[in-house]
Amino acid sequence: MTLTEVCSAVGIHKSKGYSILNTLQHFSFVQRAEYGKTYSLGPGLLFLSSKVLNNMDLRETAAPFLHKLSRDTNSTAFLGLVSDDHVFVIAKDEGMQDIGIMIRLGHRFPLAWGAHGKAIVAFLPEVERKKVLDSSTLYFHGSTSKLDLDRLGEEFNLCRKAGFAMDLGDMKSGIHAVASPVFGPGEKLIGALAVVGTFARECAEGFGSEVAEAARKFSELVGGAPQLSVQQFIGAKVLAMDELRPKQED
Repeated sequence: MTLTEVCSAVGIHKSKGYSILNTLQHFSFVQRAEYGKTYSLGPGLLFLSSKVLNNMDLRETAAPFLHKLSRDTNSTAFLGLVSDDHVFVIAKDEGMQDIGIMIRLGHRFPLAWGAHGKAIVAFLPEVERKKVLDSSTLYFHGSTSKLDLDRLGEEFNLCRKAGFAMDLGDMKSGIHAVASPVFGPGEKLIGALAVVGTFARECAEGFGSEVAEAARKFSELVGGAPQLSVQQFIGAKVLAMDELRPKQED
């Protein structure tokens, strides 16, 4: 709905409605379309009700993938959905770890954060990716002072080729993570599947490949991708991104 439609429906002045919507958008209770100037409900509403979380189709669909990933890696696996400049954890499986990483359902990470941020931003259209990278709060390598844009560009390229991104102790020493993008209906980028734990660095690539395969299959189930291999799936996404880039004249 547009601002005018919202204010008309609830009977308030546009200036007051705009202020309220801005506040709701800050907490992801509503989302504002970047180009259409319309508002829709946001994922922040999901975390107001445990009943909603317990009955979410996406959460139920993700459960077997998260269960397998957590046990195969002896780590915590989670599904995060993108909302504006944050990623919300809507499902998780902490496996059978004696000592491990705990993540609260509903927790929100900055979009430009660690492995899941790399996996998501790597597959954004170039215009949207540039918008993210123009921000002054980029936590891809831990604190903003550690950010290395050349290294980040290489990590984006590797992620697009392999289907997963890694964080090996940058966010917190001794804690490693791998993540892959997930796509929803219309092949829209909606979030990431990730594994985070204290596993050895040499395990990261193997775990990353497993997460990439799980993300591909999960994307298929929620209508975000045809039945392709990981390499074909990721390759198709890269070609689609190329098509979205402005063509340079000779």
